[in-house]
Amino acid sequence: MSNCESILRKATRLHVDECEVVHVKKKIITVRITDSEIAEVKQNDDQEIGIRAIHEKKILSAFTNDIEETDLVERALQTKSFMQSKSFWKSLAHPATFASVEKTFDKKLESITGLEAIEIANLMINSASHEKITRISGSLNIVSEEFEIENTNGLRCSDKATYIAGTINAESDHGNSPVSGIGASSSRTMNSFSPQRVGSDAREMCVNSINPQSCNQDTYSIIFEPYAIGEMLAFVFASNFNLKTYSEKRSCFSEKIGKNIAVDKFSLIDDPHFPNGIGSKAFDDEGISTKTRYLIESGIFSDTYSDSYHAFKENMQPTGNAGRIGSPMGRAANPIPNPIPHNLRIKEGKTSRDEMIKETRKGLLVGRLWYTYAVNPERGDFSCTARSGIRIIEDGKIVSPGKSVRIVHNLPVLLQNISDVGDDPQNVLQWSALPCVTPSVKADGIKVVPI
Repeated sequence: MSNCESILRKATRLHVDECEVVHVKKKIITVRITDSEIAEVKQNDDQEIGIRAIHEKKILSAFTNDIEETDLVERALQTKSFMQSKSFWKSLAHPATFASVEKTFDKKLESITGLEAIEIANLMINSASHEKITRISGSLNIVSEEFEIENTNGLRCSDKATYIAGTINAESDHGNSPVSGIGASSSRTMNSFSPQRVGSDAREMCVNSINPQSCNQDTYSIIFEPYAIGEMLAFVFASNFNLKTYSEKRSCFSEKIGKNIAVDKFSLIDDPHFPNGIGSKAFDDEGISTKTRYLIESGIFSDTYSDSYHAFKENMQPTGNAGRIGSPMGRAANPIPNPIPHNLRIKEGKTSRDEMIKETRKGLLVGRLWYTYAVNPERGDFSCTARSGIRIIEDGKIVSPGKSVRIVHNLPVLLQNISDVGDDPQNVLQWSALPCVTPSVKADGIKVVPI
């Protein structure tokens, strides 16, 4: 597939202590939707190579989009005088056996054409159409890739993967104020992807949001639907379980491994073997075998995740969480990987969303969050805005759509006040975010401020 072998042979001739080569070949079809119609269709066929060389415990790197380039090793070595030795470094990955992961490659998606992608996008648009919908926008991305990693320790790993993700944003100018709704779906196989569901979810959220009423500044029980809780997982939860963040005492859970940080019914898993998961893979982007691991198990902080560099720095073993994230999905040939979770998965419960609503006296149903970020990471304070998909709940019934609210809350407090976990897990992939698999989650005692 690539020039990996020739690069490694050159690294050996140049007496480099260790060398790793990553080669990615990728086809990306993107359909962009604007003003309720297809505005652009494009296909990119890319290849890239990245190398990481370790010499005298100095970590060197080089990258190219020109697969015929022959001086990558020399370019990496030219930076040696500027780098500091990392005395803690141990070794690049060695050959190993890997688990079999289901539903990560689909021949249909690999061979799909631009015309077929247009047909899928049109199904999304048509399913979102409604007399009260003013505008429809969105995108469809289909990716197929071949990923290869080799190193001078004899590691030889390759993988073929496919991905599809569609998003529709429906807007309405009907009623007392503009409202919107979103529908999104992501999958590794065509059979598991429903363009009609993407459009209908956006339509229903938008139409059901028309004529929203103001939410009082108060404390509520909030039912976060999967798309909303997925954003919190990616932008608030994830970093706190990164070994780097944890060891630097920048996690709000630093020094709390083995302790209770959530209610018993809540478990958070990094699940690289989840069938059809966007982040599912048998080996990480260093060639280390992946394993399913609990980060929170029945409320107990159980583990962190790491790549080799940060694990070695703490005199620990890597957990198989090195990532080279590609855009819009999949892997890239970035020379230096970063520690990432594969699929952040909340273990599903047994309660339906409707049952959660019936059991809520005063609450909000939130389908979408915007501008979610950590305000004070060490304390766990975060802020987010619910701008669409808000429903006001009174005495077990939805009484009206709600206007935008801001939520400023604290992650440790949130986890101790989760009152229910739903039975409706979904793949969630926010733009430029981490893949998640999550059901709806209900949490009590959350203060909201109307905007």
